[in-house]
Amino acid sequence: MNDATNLVLQSSLGTELVQEEADLLGSLMTVRELADGEFLISEGAADDTLHVLVAGKLEVVKSTGADEYASLAVLREGDLAGELSFVDGEPHTVGLRALCESRVLCLTRTDFENIVADNPRLVYKVMRTVARSAHQIVHRMNYEFIELSNYIFKQHGRY
Repeated sequence: MNDATNLVLQSSLGTELVQEEADLLGSLMTVRELADGEFLISEGAADDTLHVLVAGKLEVVKSTGADEYASLAVLREGDLAGELSFVDGEPHTVGLRALCESRVLCLTRTDFENIVADNPRLVYKVMRTVARSAHQIVHRMNYEFIELSNYIFKQHGRY
């Protein structure tokens, strides 16, 4: 069992995998080390890679111009990143910057597509994890929208 396999099993991608599936997925993934302040993903860049944060923290940022960024969220260990571009190939609408030394597992769409025919169950499990992650993002955004709306309009007596 290699280091990437261990990291897969400890990540959100590994929650449903059996050992053989984790071994295969781990063999396809690379480990990337990020320095504090280094960008994993730049806003507007086209990228077809799914990232799993296994150590450290990543800040989701949006450019405000003149090399300044607004912080939108912080990703923690176990979170996925780049999952929508991994699926649809569209450029990233935000950037991801390391807030400290961080470690990320990376899986390219090309490598993943090469195992589809022979490993449909593994592909299904990975895509369930991607869908779960996207669902959590939408849920969090909806909650934050309601909280902001309540604050702006001073509703529900909490503000």
